[in-house]
Amino acid sequence: MKVTMLDPSLFTGRYDDSLCAALAQRGHDVRLLGRPMRATDAIVPHGYSYIPRFFGFGEGVRALLGDGVLGKAVKACEYSLDAVAGPLGALDGDVVHAQWLPFAWADARLLGRLGRRLALVHTVHNAQAFHGDATAAVQGRGYIGLLPRFDALIVHGEATRAALEGQGIDMNRVHLVPHPPMKLAVAMPGDLASVPARTPNVPRILFFGTIRPYKGLDLLIDAAINLWKDGHNFELAIAGKPFMPVEAQFGKIHGAGFAHRLITDLGFLPESRLDAHLSRADIIAFPYRAIDSSGAFLSALSYGAAMVTSDAGMFGELGGGVVAQFPVGNGAALGNVLRPLVDDMALRLKFANAAKMLDVRLGGWDQAAAGTEHAYEAALAHFAARKAGA
Repeated sequence: MKVTMLDPSLFTGRYDDSLCAALAQRGHDVRLLGRPMRATDAIVPHGYSYIPRFFGFGEGVRALLGDGVLGKAVKACEYSLDAVAGPLGALDGDVVHAQWLPFAWADARLLGRLGRRLALVHTVHNAQAFHGDATAAVQGRGYIGLLPRFDALIVHGEATRAALEGQGIDMNRVHLVPHPPMKLAVAMPGDLASVPARTPNVPRILFFGTIRPYKGLDLLIDAAINLWKDGHNFELAIAGKPFMPVEAQFGKIHGAGFAHRLITDLGFLPESRLDAHLSRADIIAFPYRAIDSSGAFLSALSYGAAMVTSDAGMFGELGGGVVAQFPVGNGAALGNVLRPLVDDMALRLKFANAAKMLDVRLGGWDQAAAGTEHAYEAALAHFAARKAGA
């Protein structure tokens, strides 16, 4: 089968790379279409081809325009023109599988052109576009209306499937393919040197990945300040690119006199640098207000750290004892969960071992590729029926 995978903005490069390689290993002809790769990307195609098909101009002027409003506007215009009138030469095959839809208005035009020619599949990583992030409201407006255009939809968990059913999506076209754990690029000596070593007998809490409102960093910072004030001894490391103002949150820590316990590493970090941070964490926190599935969580399971999560989305499906969990949005409860973990090494090890066991139990990429194949076969059948009835 010839498969064209789309992730124009390369939102989930590690997921794309892993799935494409697994599909290629099963004998499929796979190409991944995204933007030009950056120094922070760690994609190395194995058995499939990578084509920098989207955002050539926007990436070319990114250093000049940045990632703010102007840079996004230029990319939106470029993508819109491409979607309406761009060449479709590389967008061929038996199936086009869209991982992410970066701009719903333009995506509708592109899907309209593609849907007349071949089967369409989409992975709904989150039922609510961009997690309802207000900063991406224009990008996501109309996302749900795009879903009926696809011949098959893939979800990673029951929470997403239930959300789609509640939105009136035809469930015969929805396929459950669990998201396997992911492995990041290994830290190089320079990465390890850039991340402060652990202070002896002082546990470290890590928050990593892109920093957006729905991820609840404010809850974690408030909980950390309260615990420090109560005499608990630990470090807080924050590593990732902010897509929201964070100065006021960090200012709280400085104002409370605990700046010496804060480690920050802000920006688009390469996977190897994240690997360095993860390897030096004792507790990894996911205080998310909303999530369907989390690639960051699934990348962190094997590091030997205790995992702390809200009960949003996939986290609520994990069951007791796997993660230390608190009710979504409840900062006081987050503090209550963290308190025994920062004080008790044995408890941290208990949850760390549970995370490692989950990493093994969730299965691998060949299973995900097999489930994706099944979705492709169903999509091809639906496409044939759609063409016959046209």
